[in-house]
Amino acid sequence: MADLDRLAAPGSGEERLLRQLDLPRLPRHVAIIMDGNGRWARSRRLPRIAGHRAGIASVREMVETCARLDVGVLTVYAFSKENWKRPKAEVDFLMDLLREYIRKELDELRANNVRVGVIGRPADLPRAVQRELASAVETTRGNTGLLFNIALSYGGRAEIVDACRELLREGVDPVALDEEAFARRLYTAGQPDPDLVVRTGGEMRLSNFLLWQVAYAELVVTPVLWPDFRRRDFVVALLEYQQRERRFGGASPREESDPSPALVQG
Repeated sequence: MADLDRLAAPGSGEERLLRQLDLPRLPRHVAIIMDGNGRWARSRRLPRIAGHRAGIASVREMVETCARLDVGVLTVYAFSKENWKRPKAEVDFLMDLLREYIRKELDELRANNVRVGVIGRPADLPRAVQRELASAVETTRGNTGLLFNIALSYGGRAEIVDACRELLREGVDPVALDEEAFARRLYTAGQPDPDLVVRTGGEMRLSNFLLWQVAYAELVVTPVLWPDFRRRDFVVALLEYQQRERRFGGASPREESDPSPALVQG
């Protein structure tokens, strides 16, 4: 059951926003493209790493909010395969920041019944980071609340290639291959596909994120840079999602009753 009382002060604007949510219609899976750390730092004449560190507070608040709202899965795009091309000093800082976050937050995640997952190619990460992540996954394995996926060394195309490799290794008969069988070889096997993708920073692209899984997800793009993104902004995105009419390629009730010819659209 959603716990709104612990998310906002009674009578606050944030509390009034939360009360507008239709709790039974919240997305089961929210995916977030956390964009804007560099621009946030640049606008304050700070090094890029300051933006990455500031963004940790946003991660913490989104995890808490999703856990309190009873969202089933939260996936954050933390480090893409392309991010390895960044300067070594920045990559090293990001890896250290990830270890620091896991160490500092693990007790809180465990106490709030949050289960940690990792999607991507974690074998690409430094050994020390792999150990920290493996410990977090194992420590929270028995939790039954929010599944918090951290996408690391992740690429949507690479995920599809890895799924194809797995199918080839297993010798799956092409005749037996369908979408469900393919989905079982993805990093997110067994999880619901995202219902909502939120991208901060205003850019209108998916950036190679969950390309298979977001086929019918709703996309909400906000100009708010990630370090400034807070619970209020997230609730606004959820309210926008709840105003959408999700058709999955089918017709709306109004269109079904309209006898006039029209092009079929998704």
